[in-house]
Amino acid sequence: MAANLFFQLVSRRYEKGAILITSNQSLTVWGEVFGDRVIATAILDRLLHHSTIVNIKGESYRLKEKRKAGLLTRSEPFTDPAVRDPDRLNAVTLAPIPEADR
Repeated sequence: MAANLFFQLVSRRYEKGAILITSNQSLTVWGEVFGDRVIATAILDRLLHHSTIVNIKGESYRLKEKRKAGLLTRSEPFTDPAVRDPDRLNAVTLAPIPEADR
């Protein structure tokens, strides 16, 4: 249900105005997040058509503060095991990007 509502929102805004989205999830796992790979692909197709993607790597400020407060140790990495190499996948089809197109 939520995936359908989000799809409707994106579809109504598509090519009419800007949309800014932030996510802590890789685009490759949106199908799992929304519970529907087809709708996730349709959403990403519209979002990425005229988009600029800014991929920020590194620890978040919240994670740095937790480490500083002693709530996490340096040996405890904070990684998402579901995230694959997003630089090597086409976000819309989730297929590998040919070497020539990189």
